[in-house]
Amino acid sequence: MSATSGQGLPGGSGDGTRAVRAGLPEPVRHEPTLPGPVFAAHFHLPGEVTGPYSYGRDDNPTWTLLERAIGELEAPGREGVETLVFASGMAAISSVLFSQLRAGDAVVLPDDGYQALPLVRTQLEAYGIEVRTAPTAGDAQLDVLDGAKLLWMETPSNPGLDVCDIRRLTEAAHARGALVAVDNTLATPLGQRPLELGADFSVASGTKQLTGHGDVLLGYVTGRDAEAMAAVRRWRKIVGAIAGPMEAWLAHRSIATLQLRVDRQNATALVLAEALRGRPEVTGLRYPGLADDPSHKVASQQMRRYGCVVSFTLPTRARADRFLDALRLVDDATSFGGVRSTAERRGRWGGDAVPDGFIRFSVGAEDPEDLVADVLRALDESSR
Repeated sequence: MSATSGQGLPGGSGDGTRAVRAGLPEPVRHEPTLPGPVFAAHFHLPGEVTGPYSYGRDDNPTWTLLERAIGELEAPGREGVETLVFASGMAAISSVLFSQLRAGDAVVLPDDGYQALPLVRTQLEAYGIEVRTAPTAGDAQLDVLDGAKLLWMETPSNPGLDVCDIRRLTEAAHARGALVAVDNTLATPLGQRPLELGADFSVASGTKQLTGHGDVLLGYVTGRDAEAMAAVRRWRKIVGAIAGPMEAWLAHRSIATLQLRVDRQNATALVLAEALRGRPEVTGLRYPGLADDPSHKVASQQMRRYGCVVSFTLPTRARADRFLDALRLVDDATSFGGVRSTAERRGRWGGDAVPDGFIRFSVGAEDPEDLVADVLRALDESSR
């Protein structure tokens, strides 16, 4: 069953109302407002296959509600937009790339995106697909668009927090006959709506801020081209990269607090970034919400919220490790977007072109004063 957006909510609803109500079914007397997860590998299916649910790899009622909820956030009020959920963000990313591209096609990827993209590039090239890369900043992907079948943007980029002009790049790509996908993980649909800016796909890891508690692996694809989305759905069926019903239910439950979490985390991220400005040991500070950030001008034109991630560099690897060890309110962990702040030295993974002392800091829902005090104290302690 396709889950399309534009159902159940007035068009002028605010973000908080939309998040709380998104994807809920029509009320049924004495039934829960959000039905529990449906655990089923198969469904009663007498006669011809005509009903919405037949087999658990293809559809599940719990997915349907979640897909509807995400669609209402990514493309509120838009008809004909479909959302599909996946087992992880990488499953969602792979579904778009491998369902839309064939041997001999060319794809444009960012060269500063998520660290798994180089692995994706190797696999695409093994299938005879030409992969071109360019930085996110300065809309540099424009220079390598000619003849491409698909443009993949990641904005803001992870972990560097560069931003590209989605509308400008999308118009250029469409003029050349290319499809456009935007990784919207860091922005979330409350921060940025790629489909409204012209993109064909909005793709994200729901593992991050969408679900926000660090306990669910999930991904999704929202698209407005029926033929392209049919190919994405077919890929999900073939590969079997499906979300479990419990994960889907937990994700839907978590979306109800998305606006509360996003607003708190974004506001605190700005406070933290401003506090880090005055530290002499901090270089390369990036947060798109800072008025003097290199990405701010473009970000302010297409983003409604700037995200929960702040990045900066400390002088050495050893200094960065001491800083992370000294933090008391922040977990040294990967991923981002959770209600508990996390930070890590990204260079430990080896997949990002960042200095040894580069820190990706994900701001949680702690009191801003407490979090900033903890960070500044840890910076002081790490200098000894």
